Amino acid sequence: MDIQFTVTGLKTGIVVPGDEIADILLDSLSTTSVTLKDGDVIVIAENAVATAEGALVTLSENTPSPEAVKYAETYKIDPHLAEAIIQESDAIIGGIPGFLLCMKGGTLLPNAGIDGSNAPTGTVVCLPRNPNKSAETIRARILEKTGRRIIVIIADSRTHAMRLGCCGVAIGCAGTLAVEDEAGKPDLFGRKLMVTKKAIADNLASAAELVMGEANEAVPAAVIQGLSLKTGEIFGIPDIAVEECLFMGAALNANPALF
Repeated sequence: MDIQFTVTGLKTGIVVPGDEIADILLDSLSTTSVTLKDGDVIVIAENAVATAEGALVTLSENTPSPEAVKYAETYKIDPHLAEAIIQESDAIIGGIPGFLLCMKGGTLLPNAGIDGSNAPTGTVVCLPRNPNKSAETIRARILEKTGRRIIVIIADSRTHAMRLGCCGVAIGCAGTLAVEDEAGKPDLFGRKLMVTKKAIADNLASAAELVMGEANEAVPAAVIQGLSLKTGEIFGIPDIAVEECLFMGAALNANPALF
């Protein structure tokens, strides 16, 4: 079966703390040829969501701890940034020049998700405090304003082990299954798949990243149309235990002191 879908970027102005993201997205939609339908997907950059929610840190206002100073010296980063990263992290695993590798909310990511791009001078943007709740709130607001039952994804740009470049990763999801279990389905030769799980929300985030801007484009969101996804009052992204992750599990076995 031929499946065709479209991805349309949504251009906005500069988002500031206190903005209503759902209203901004609907205003942007009104300037396009897109008519929102049930089952459509809106993907929003975490930076825009976090900024609207006020998740900003003014670096000059924190006092670097001795731990932050040590990280700053070791990994060549600003000690005030190192302190902000410590405050946002569940654990710091290590780092490379310019970045600390952190555990936060069950996810391994650089600098605890703190982003200095597209942030006012002297500040950095942290991740939304509860991305799944943010997605749920935006979805409910759009339902209230339009009557459309859509899917909302909060997306971040992430690197992957031993790969160059970034791609989209979903950190918040509302309205569809973030991960679809395909175990038990037959492959081309009739063998049953054993462990395959399709990362629906991550794939949607990556599709949207192709038209969303990382620099000064002011395109922090995209709408995806034409997919027939399972929809409903479904919220959240499932976590995976450290020991069940191929990469982190291997690291844990090699050095239990990391965790």
